[in-house]
Amino acid sequence: MYGGFWYHIRHAFDHKDNGLYKIIAINLLAFLVLMVLRVFLTIGGSEATYSSIISFFMMPASVSQFLMQPWAIISYMFLHEGFFHIIFNMLFLYWFGLLVQEYLGSRKLVNLYILGGIAGGLLYVIIYNIAPYFSDKVDGALMLGASAGVYAIVVAAATLRPDTQFQLLLIGAVKIKYIAIFYVLVAFANSAGANAGGELAHLGGAAMGFIYILQLNKGVDLGKPVQTVGLFFEKLFSQKPNVKVTYRRDGESTRKKTTKSDSTTASTSRSTQEEIDRILDKIADKGYDNLSKEEKRKLFDFSNKDA
Repeated sequence: MYGGFWYHIRHAFDHKDNGLYKIIAINLLAFLVLMVLRVFLTIGGSEATYSSIISFFMMPASVSQFLMQPWAIISYMFLHEGFFHIIFNMLFLYWFGLLVQEYLGSRKLVNLYILGGIAGGLLYVIIYNIAPYFSDKVDGALMLGASAGVYAIVVAAATLRPDTQFQLLLIGAVKIKYIAIFYVLVAFANSAGANAGGELAHLGGAAMGFIYILQLNKGVDLGKPVQTVGLFFEKLFSQKPNVKVTYRRDGESTRKKTTKSDSTTASTSRSTQEEIDRILDKIADKGYDNLSKEEKRKLFDFSNKDA
């Protein structure tokens, strides 16, 4: 439970309270799959096939094309092609995501990432279709990358805890509000450059991160629809308890007899697991620091029970 980074990545889907690691794991897995496809299809002379596959999941600037592949507004934010592209995105996501997850919980971090990606994708489509500068580029423009979601988390962290300091190489301690400001200014300055579409998405994500925290401070969680959809799929794919049925020779079904001691042990185990699930849900909603001392003790005891 309290292992290092790669432990959390390997076990990303074994726990309920690690949305940050789930997002990183999905991005890494998608990157590896695309890399293998690109290498094999290109060597095999089917580079056009690879382009068709990845385009199917990228975010198009054209409104008509987007209406034909609406899933792209979600899928694009989990795709990368270059090593440096994914490395820098995942580093910033991890550094700032830890802070957001600590104070807001896992689910709100996921809300931020998804809403930031959606806001970035929509701003990208809107500007490409109304700005004269992009009029001759809109039909063939496609976008991929986690940057919009990452920007949302960076700006959200800076809005939430502006005076928190990060130690930067060769610079020293810097407040994260200045890192976020610099990050946004770079995106704005490059919004008319070679990667204009991506930079516009960055700005959309940044705006969503800022708005999300402002609304959250007023008691409004803009991420509730995202959380509702996530909980639906979580329940859909959650493992159902196995029911064991034995049969007598005459074909009539009967339940296996259980001693009083076995029944008490099973009840205690189930109760303990239910308590831990409730504690993990509380971490996901409100963060680890909001647990009581008793809840922290139970979580610690449970995680070390079989050690």
